[in-house]
Amino acid sequence: MAALRIITDGGQGPDGGSRPVSGPILVIGGGIAGQAVVEQVRDRDSRVPITFLCGEDRLPYDRVSLSRILAEGEDPAVLQLRPDAWYADRGIDVRLNAWVTAVDPDAGTATLAGGETLPFDRAVLCTGSDAFVPPIPGADAPGVEVFRGPEDCAAIAAAVTAAGARRAVVIGGGLLGLEAAYGIATLGCPVTVVHLMDRLMERQLDTGAAELLAPAIEGLGVDVLLETSTANITAGPDGRANRLAFADGTELETDLVVVAVGIAPQADLARQTGLAVERGIVVDDRLVTSHPRILSVGECAQHRGVCHGIVAPIHEQAAVAADTLTGVADSAYLGSVPSAKLKVMGVALVTAGAAAGEREVVVADSGTYRKLVVDAEDRVIGTVLLGDTRGAELLLDAVKTGLVAADPLQLLAEASQATAAELPDSAQICNCNGICKGDILKAISGGDLGSTQEVVSVTRAGAGCGSCKPLVTELLAHARGGAVEEATYLCPCRKLTREELAGRVRAEGIEAVSELAASCGAGRDCGACKPGLAYLVSEINGNQHREERHARYINDRVHANIQNDGTFSVVPRMRGGVTTPDELRRIADVADKYDIPTVKVTGGQRIDLLGIKKEDLPAVWEELDMPSGHAYAKSVRTVKTCVGTTHCRFGLGDAMRVGIELETAMEGLYTPAKVKAAVTGCPRNCAEAYVKDIGLVAVEGGWEVYVGGAAGASVRKGDLLATLQTSEEAKRIAYVFLQYYREHADYLERTYAYMERVGLEAVQAEVMDPAKQEEYLERYRIAKAAADPDPWRERHAPVHPKQFAELDTEPALLPMMPVGPPAEATR
Repeated sequence: MAALRIITDGGQGPDGGSRPVSGPILVIGGGIAGQAVVEQVRDRDSRVPITFLCGEDRLPYDRVSLSRILAEGEDPAVLQLRPDAWYADRGIDVRLNAWVTAVDPDAGTATLAGGETLPFDRAVLCTGSDAFVPPIPGADAPGVEVFRGPEDCAAIAAAVTAAGARRAVVIGGGLLGLEAAYGIATLGCPVTVVHLMDRLMERQLDTGAAELLAPAIEGLGVDVLLETSTANITAGPDGRANRLAFADGTELETDLVVVAVGIAPQADLARQTGLAVERGIVVDDRLVTSHPRILSVGECAQHRGVCHGIVAPIHEQAAVAADTLTGVADSAYLGSVPSAKLKVMGVALVTAGAAAGEREVVVADSGTYRKLVVDAEDRVIGTVLLGDTRGAELLLDAVKTGLVAADPLQLLAEASQATAAELPDSAQICNCNGICKGDILKAISGGDLGSTQEVVSVTRAGAGCGSCKPLVTELLAHARGGAVEEATYLCPCRKLTREELAGRVRAEGIEAVSELAASCGAGRDCGACKPGLAYLVSEINGNQHREERHARYINDRVHANIQNDGTFSVVPRMRGGVTTPDELRRIADVADKYDIPTVKVTGGQRIDLLGIKKEDLPAVWEELDMPSGHAYAKSVRTVKTCVGTTHCRFGLGDAMRVGIELETAMEGLYTPAKVKAAVTGCPRNCAEAYVKDIGLVAVEGGWEVYVGGAAGASVRKGDLLATLQTSEEAKRIAYVFLQYYREHADYLERTYAYMERVGLEAVQAEVMDPAKQEEYLERYRIAKAAADPDPWRERHAPVHPKQFAELDTEPALLPMMPVGPPAEATR
């Protein structure tokens, strides 16, 4: 193993001088900072041993997008920055629930809570921050929450939904507080924001910009109390917080209090270790602490008197720390310009630097506010863009570089028209992951990237909030010298198409996602393609595969549809929309027993039970004693029917019978995207068969089969695939088309998109060929025979103890691959 030279701004190691090292490196803290350090170090050195200690029971996740968990009910696993296999592939010893209780810098050891001692040559403290809770009497009462992690989101959502909070109060009108308020308002609970200052987001916005947030906030039903100081929080007879008293003597009743006033650097371990700590862990320009063997990065670090609480500086610090660890001598961190690029209450916002200065230029109208701030020497020192963020990257770069702008108004106007080609290479495109234009162009040229999908996977630009993806596409077109024809890869990180992966599965007899990942590396870099890989492996093996839950979405793992408040909906199957009094009684009994807040008749002629707690799902399924409607999955959903000849005087065909038979024959099959079907008894189309993925229509003398219809955001009448004499022939063609679609469509590609891409004639050539029909039907029968038509009845027992806990954190294990550049593993 090659020795590495470490230089630390004149710092002397324990042996009295600078010295060569070969590791190991210990990264303490499993947040964005720790992940950034690990990635930067590994990019520079593929061999140095790295141990990555994560205090939580999950791998690093995108805490910036935390509000998605609260507002959208997003699965925390979706926010995970890298899949489990990424660490194994790069030889990184990552440990969860690993709390460090002591560090001895001179001896080079760290002691874990369980007593294990780990050696290190250099250590990086990335311990992050804690939610800051002011010393308000009563702030420790039940019903007072903070907004810092997935568990906090779960507690807030439970208070709003399960406990039925009538009003919530968020203490803090900064960015964190507004995100919390937005999430609570989205759950349907009235919320009041209580803020000590005279305007919201006073650190980022001036008065003019802050005033423009008011309409958006009011539109969500959020009240705001400015210049209001909370004196105490009182509890009711049940011990839970129920009232806030303010310094001016007024009071406010509430059922939930969320404290979101800021963060406090977590420096306890550093302080215990004897490192210099002020507000945060004091570091120099090389990110080295007061002991030369210890570095610190992120929210816990204090550089030149400043602790940064936003993401962009973390990536800048991590790059310099990695240089320090791997011996790059001329690297220094000189500080970061505070900036933010985000959406607040649905309004786009970009800020950087100072909100006020010597000269200020403002262009504003209804709903938009664009401001540039310059100093006495005409250097750009700040910008605020609200509502209209055009040219944000150019203006952010102007602030960071101190661009001289003799005419700020002209620069503001030029920025609104700036193209990606005109941006300097230093312009930061992705704030979430700290990716600049130059980084993206280098990746495109160096990796011969040809699609936005590839660029996002390789550079991580756009992998966070996604707001920069249009600019990434524009940069790609610029680098390629024209419009980009987007390539379609199932695994963009390894440039592997569906056809290539399917060929490998067949050739090697692969029966599980982990086997496919070990074979070619698919799914091991960003992990986004794993659900698609899971479908591919199951389809090719005719459902006779080895199921691995880690590759599935949360909905598929618990067989229910997650809602925006973290609860779930259950939709029993009612074939053809036909039910019985006994089934209706069971549904009513279950709704009463488990306090299910909403029971709704769906557009697919079924009954949806909404608002079920995760831990209640197994019991709900058992007591319903009805098959799953697969409303949560990429699968065959429902077959909608009219009453046909059974009751209707216009009926030409027995729609109910045919629909029930069709649904019974297709249910339980997973598909590239959801498949909805319908059978209508005459061309009057009461069951809307013309706009379904598969539609059967009774006509004079026979049946018509339509495919590729849509009735969502875009409406599309299905293509007439065939006209047949009997319902049996129509059902047969429907099965053939379904299997054909299962085998050929891209993952997440609906039938209507597939038909537009491939064309009706090409589909008819396959589906209407008698010889090919038999081949498709045989594979269809095999898949159907092995399908699980009712996962509710077969899987009451949890797969593992936490499956139906509040947060599903089952580890996802894949076999280790050789350490080295990702491309090497694909060859």
